[in-house]
Amino acid sequence: MTELHESAGTGPGDAHFTVFADRADAAAVARSFSRPRVRTLTHASGRPWLVGHWHDDEVRAARVGSAAVAVVGCCPLDTDELRRRTARLRDLAELDALARALPGSFHLVGALDGRIRVQGTASGLRLVFHAEIDGVRVAATRADTLAAALGTDPDPERLAVRLLWPAPYPLSEASMWRAVTAVPPHDAVIVGTDGRTARHTRWWTAPEPVRPLADAAPLIRQALQEAVDARTRPGGVVSCDLSGGLDSTSVCFLADRSPARVVAATWPGRDPADTDLHWARRAAGHLPDVEHVVWDADASPLVYEDLLDIDDLLDEPTIGVMDRSRVLHHLPALAARGSRLHLTGIGGDHVAWCSEAYYHRLLRTRPLFALRQLRGFRALWQWPLGGTVRALADARPYGRWLADAAGGLRGPLPPSVATGLGWGMAPRLFDWVTPEAERMARRALLAAAATASPLHPDRGLHTDLEQIRSCSRVIRQLDRMAARAGLPMASPFLDDRVIEACLAVRPSERVTPWAYKPVLGAAMRGIVPEDCLRRADKASASMDASNGLRAHRADLLALWEDSRLERLGLVDGAELRRLARRPASPGLSDAILYSTIATEVWLRGRTRDHAPVPRP
Repeated sequence: MTELHESAGTGPGDAHFTVFADRADAAAVARSFSRPRVRTLTHASGRPWLVGHWHDDEVRAARVGSAAVAVVGCCPLDTDELRRRTARLRDLAELDALARALPGSFHLVGALDGRIRVQGTASGLRLVFHAEIDGVRVAATRADTLAAALGTDPDPERLAVRLLWPAPYPLSEASMWRAVTAVPPHDAVIVGTDGRTARHTRWWTAPEPVRPLADAAPLIRQALQEAVDARTRPGGVVSCDLSGGLDSTSVCFLADRSPARVVAATWPGRDPADTDLHWARRAAGHLPDVEHVVWDADASPLVYEDLLDIDDLLDEPTIGVMDRSRVLHHLPALAARGSRLHLTGIGGDHVAWCSEAYYHRLLRTRPLFALRQLRGFRALWQWPLGGTVRALADARPYGRWLADAAGGLRGPLPPSVATGLGWGMAPRLFDWVTPEAERMARRALLAAAATASPLHPDRGLHTDLEQIRSCSRVIRQLDRMAARAGLPMASPFLDDRVIEACLAVRPSERVTPWAYKPVLGAAMRGIVPEDCLRRADKASASMDASNGLRAHRADLLALWEDSRLERLGLVDGAELRRLARRPASPGLSDAILYSTIATEVWLRGRTRDHAPVPRP
């Protein structure tokens, strides 16, 4: 019996599908995924190849002889060019070059001589999973699709891992079901001609950060322009966030150069010290053809709003549920103004800035320069001298760092300097997590520590990649929510070509205590006016979070009254209910509840309004 949540219908921007080998046994399994409104692309034999949900403008497919290629998502490649490339395909490994050349954000699927290959994006915004179902290896873009076909429940140990704040790489990227394998974003999965064996092959490697900013700026500008063009080229009306920050402002100015008509939207902050509206109006003054909509600050949903009503069926917990109401609230009004797509500046913080952890290596290769910069960072972030020295002297490899973290799960939150100059934030568990959940999380950490390698030997680039992938996983789920709400979202900064262009910049020029986002300032000079590029800060929205904690404590209390996590023995419901009654408790302002709330909301969503769909 396969189950499908009633909210699992798709809208534009929510393409998802399964992929099958060209075999009779695979075709038999594929029939169990067929139901009303499901679409199919076939192999030359007529057997199912792709089975799922998509809109016509989200798919380009071509077949020439025994070769077939499909691009699903946002990609400006036209069908004729795709057919020419498909005709030249002699090895599935040649798809590496195609994936690395195209702008946009998409899944790439290939079939050749009985084998299939599936990959997503290096950012992690588009993921791939696979599982064996009735003896057949099936790939999919959503883990829960495969889990539903298998009839399996989320694994308790992986639920316990998601209670960590935060869950570190690689544990953060595992699927919630042991029988469902996640493909790392930098890999593709290839299913053999027997339809059963699967292997992962690397298709993407981060560029080495060696390019001078002066050389990189025009390449970043071109990549970001192409990313925006990929969404705006069809014209019509698109909307953009215009927070007044450099990220959304850059996207707005690039969209204004396109054939589309632009509606820019600003949510002013509640905090009187928030200057977003001032900077947004300054930018809008340079965009006479853009309609600028300013929402009522007091009408903006707070953090933690509507947690009890979330019924999106997602394939993993996400802290995006905390801001779901805020993100979606204005989308219907923008759709009513004609918008077909909403562009955000999300991801700019992760690619136009970078981790200070690069200075761990720079101190050893350029000591005088690094010391001067580190003095600036100490003043900027109020890092104590002793803590800074200890963090810089810490030469533990990644596996050892993970293993040590397993032994300190109940300790105090690590100091910011250890996080900023290390492999990332060491995970913690809090008083409401049960000893059994702690044992499971520690076991998973130690198992990962025995084999894990960092995403890059340089802890700066490792941290950058982990943060980009963590952000993309949140946005992946918010994109699904937005599509369901009726207005798809897109975040051009998270396109692979934009990420590559930014990561290639020398870290000494990309992160500095003396300038705010110098990469974006250099790339957008001549497009965004100088008086808009001068902004050197961003709003924190901390008042919205603290107000939300107080305003919605009744909802938080209700969340823990019948906790799914408590039923599983993973949390102490009484302790969580006590905290809900005391929203001013020390530590809650640090978002330490987010991972627990995200996991609880996810479990509730999985048990809400399921509709059975029979399998043959």
